[in-house]
Amino acid sequence: MSKKQKKMLYRILFAAALMVVLHFVPAEGPARFVLYLIPYLTAAYDILWKAVKGIRNGQVFDENFLMAVASIGALALGLTRTGDYVEAVAVMLFYQVGELFQSVAVGKSRRNISDLMDIRPDYANVEENGELVEVDPEDVAIGTEILVKPGERVPIDGIVTEGTSTLDTAALTGESIPRDVAPGNEIVSGCINMTGLLRIRTTKEFGESTVAKILDMVENATSMKSRSENFISRFARVYTPAVCISALVLAILPPLVQRGILQQTPDWADWFYRALTFLVISCPCALVVSIPLSFFASIGGASRAGVLVKGSSFLEAMSQVTCMVFDKTGTLTKGIFEVQEICPAADSGISKEQLLECAALAESASTHPISESIRRAHGEEPDLARVKNIEELGGHGVSALVDGKAVAAGNRKLMEKLGIACENPKDPGTVVHVAAGGRYAGYIRIADSIKDTSAEAITALRKEGVKKLVMLTGDSRTAAEQVSAQLGMDALYSELLPADKVQKVEELLSAMRGGEKLAFAGDGINDAPVLGRADVGIAMGAMGSDAAIEAADIVLMHDDPMQIVKAVRIAKKCMRIVYENIVFAIGIKLICLLLGALGIANMWLAVFADVGVMILAVLNSIRALRIPQ
Repeated sequence: MSKKQKKMLYRILFAAALMVVLHFVPAEGPARFVLYLIPYLTAAYDILWKAVKGIRNGQVFDENFLMAVASIGALALGLTRTGDYVEAVAVMLFYQVGELFQSVAVGKSRRNISDLMDIRPDYANVEENGELVEVDPEDVAIGTEILVKPGERVPIDGIVTEGTSTLDTAALTGESIPRDVAPGNEIVSGCINMTGLLRIRTTKEFGESTVAKILDMVENATSMKSRSENFISRFARVYTPAVCISALVLAILPPLVQRGILQQTPDWADWFYRALTFLVISCPCALVVSIPLSFFASIGGASRAGVLVKGSSFLEAMSQVTCMVFDKTGTLTKGIFEVQEICPAADSGISKEQLLECAALAESASTHPISESIRRAHGEEPDLARVKNIEELGGHGVSALVDGKAVAAGNRKLMEKLGIACENPKDPGTVVHVAAGGRYAGYIRIADSIKDTSAEAITALRKEGVKKLVMLTGDSRTAAEQVSAQLGMDALYSELLPADKVQKVEELLSAMRGGEKLAFAGDGINDAPVLGRADVGIAMGAMGSDAAIEAADIVLMHDDPMQIVKAVRIAKKCMRIVYENIVFAIGIKLICLLLGALGIANMWLAVFADVGVMILAVLNSIRALRIPQ
């Protein structure tokens, strides 16, 4: 418990103990009123002050105002008629118990997010004049060499230049499996260096690093409110003035009808008591508190599990997804390509080794997994002095000057664009066609493998109510069909450019019914346009990917497809809790309001209808912290 929460608890216990003691004190009249004012003000002073500030600021109709009016009215009734002040004190006492429960629940959610905030590094080790100096990470420029000792957190994204070690990435991915790094490997901020000393050359400023972007995203997650939260806010703005007016009407109109029409002597105090009871019952605390808390707890729990949600609106949308669209490479497949076949053209006059070398040089500047596989198969560091004018051709391949000769390496579309006839291998896999000097030189066939959990994820998504599963890829039809058949996809679209993927998503969106949502899952590097167009964009395994964090609505810090299933389950559980709280709170209040208006419900039942319902709703909301498996 925080100091503030402990202070509130002590106030509640003191006021409750004093109320019990006063029950046995034989005081009457004004003396009894003054004595009961002590526990009342102990429990209520902050609520009364908030009500006064609300009136002064023009925000009159809130729960503080309702509780203040109801409890002061109960005190007035006791002073003028009944001599009983227990109900007035109890109303405030139990209301504060509800506030304490709310504070503890919110604090628990905040601690989950605070645990994630601990990934922010406090310093970076920079070598100056042969000594290590701790500097603020924000003051470290790009290209600076920093040292990370065992046990320290990596402060800024960079490339390992010296040393080998094992990294703990649990704070970013939610997974406990460590990751090995060596010279040449990229490393992202937020990870903990577990074993060896690492020297890292920074590639980003701190403000653009992975850890900074993640922290910014989580801190701003509550700004994107869901429709349910916005509905509750609008509901409370209309509901609270309405019940205040209704309570006033209940206190005045029935007695006037009794006197004027029925010719009876009205009991003004009884109707005033009913109106006060009505006010306490009507307080919308359960809805106003529990709905945002459900989303807040879900976002906090999801963050701890490596599922970063940019706002509750995306959590709500994720619960309504009926069409899931996947990129293939790096999402459903491992994205670790291996060269399976090197086939020079019969009339090219070059060997397999020469074809592979030519392709490796042309692909020397590309970071695409296919390019990396070709360079890896070549096995030698490319001589960049032999390569000039490298150009990435989006969705097609690359072109370059290799030893002064024009070389193009890419898919069939690139060859068609250049007007060069190419072969069509029958075996499955990704085919990179190579042209040199305007003539077809041959092809290199590369194969990828499906991730171990992809099939399990597809099956689980169907069980979660996803009706249509679609795969979009820029890969060849043959390779795409093989993956699609193994996973049992409903639809497949292959050989697509980035713009084609957006168009296909548009077509799928136009065919959907109202209330249904489409989610797209991709690696977040080449799929930014599609991630932005889908109802929910999911970046897979996006640790260190700027494009993913910027474009996606949900960022999965681990590349396991089962994380998508986890995101769906978190969203569905959150919305289930939200709907439970709405139905429960409104249902109980409507029943109790009717009983209060009829004079059947007293102030004690009113306290349950307000505080009891709020406590039960809050306890239900914090279940969202538990992440479904």
